[in-house]
Amino acid sequence: MRRLVRPWSAQVIDAGSPYGPASCLISEAGKEVPKGLEHAELMKGEFRGETRRLLLHPYPKRGTGQNPSREAFPIRPPLNREPKTHEEEFAAETLRRMNEVLARIQELEDALDDPISLWPRLRAAWKRAEDEADPRMAEIVKQSREIGPVLKDLELRIRRVLRRTRELTPLSRVQELDRASMLWLSRQPGRTVAERAGPAQRILSTVRHENFDTLENRVFHAYVRLAALVAREWQREHRRAMGSDRYRLVDAFRLRCRALSRDLADLGVGVAEPGITPNYVLMQDKGYRTIRLAWERLIRRERILDDLWAWQAQTWTDFAVLAIVLAIDEMEEAEPIAQSPIVWRQEAVTGRWFDQDRPLAVFWLKETGRIVEVQARPELPGSLLTLARAHVSLRITDPSRSDLPRRVAVWTPHAMERLDIEEAARGAAATLAEITQIASNEVMRDGLILIPAHGEAAQATSARGKARVDAIALDASGDTLGRGMDALREFIRRDIWR
Repeated sequence: MRRLVRPWSAQVIDAGSPYGPASCLISEAGKEVPKGLEHAELMKGEFRGETRRLLLHPYPKRGTGQNPSREAFPIRPPLNREPKTHEEEFAAETLRRMNEVLARIQELEDALDDPISLWPRLRAAWKRAEDEADPRMAEIVKQSREIGPVLKDLELRIRRVLRRTRELTPLSRVQELDRASMLWLSRQPGRTVAERAGPAQRILSTVRHENFDTLENRVFHAYVRLAALVAREWQREHRRAMGSDRYRLVDAFRLRCRALSRDLADLGVGVAEPGITPNYVLMQDKGYRTIRLAWERLIRRERILDDLWAWQAQTWTDFAVLAIVLAIDEMEEAEPIAQSPIVWRQEAVTGRWFDQDRPLAVFWLKETGRIVEVQARPELPGSLLTLARAHVSLRITDPSRSDLPRRVAVWTPHAMERLDIEEAARGAAATLAEITQIASNEVMRDGLILIPAHGEAAQATSARGKARVDAIALDASGDTLGRGMDALREFIRRDIWR
């Protein structure tokens, strides 16, 4: 197995050196993959009878990882901690970027409600994301809108039970005696009840007290505590949207949850642990059932975030593919003629939220007279893509001519630290220039690199011989999303004519 510095580069990481935050965590293996290796297979191809597998390794969840060795990575910040050190701020910023990419991907789920207008609806959602004053939709935003009335209802009717205890009670207030109370009374000196009650005129009797520490209230308490933390995290990521209605909605929800948490603690209500078995009230009472389901969604969100943190590179690839499709669909002459069925998953698997066939989308350019296919993670990549180690590509054909199909290699490297965009373009162009010398049944002279901008949009171009590579740095929200999409549209319009 060869651990690569970059997917387009033949430079390898020394056997004794671990992957670091600047690494793309890409490796290339042969026919067999080492046992126990943490990886996802991006692409499997052949060149001159030799099998080559392109592998992606996850970011470690605890800062370090073995098989392969990974060190000095940031740890996903917990919900209840404000960043104080440089390392914690770096981790919080990484989490914010991950959540923004995730939001763009999840907007595909809403757009899938109307498959005919899928791409226009998704494009409109991404356009709104370019305005940072219009914060992203998230699970906590939905719950702020839906659960708010439920909290108000439950606050007025917090369920309580009467618990029986034995206490020394004045004779005038005794209402119930059980066996243990009667045994206690029989052992007291005296012939009458009054004599046995003694000078204080009290006897041991059964007394009922209100108790709020029920399972349903413990779940209620656990939910409002967790919801307040998740809402605070969302607000921290969207400080620039403080004037928006969505921000005010989440802020009001957070304050109500905090107040309810204090009230429940004053009533002696504990906090439920995840994985409890629901009782009758949690299943049948409408308010408590709604709270339980919302609590479970937030718990599942935390578990999903752990997985997404490890597989951010996979999510970034899906984001880049959707960006390319939207850039092509915006062309006036582009007419979608085929689209792969997209199956949305309830939970991400190795960072991927949806499955699709190949190609994802096919467009007919009426004026140019060409067909453009958007392909991701191909099953049969061909020798050129295998050598380029590019698991995303555009295939351009001209039905009116007998020319060989043209392939555009697309790399979507992801790293915790910002990549040098100019160095990336030069390295990919050098690799592509070597590949152009190889005989094949298609032509590949153009390449595209899409990398996270880390808040600084940029564009670079490098040419080597007949090969040319454009590198674009973009983010998933704000001005860097808008500028990155503009650069991508420019590349698409220019490259298709080449």
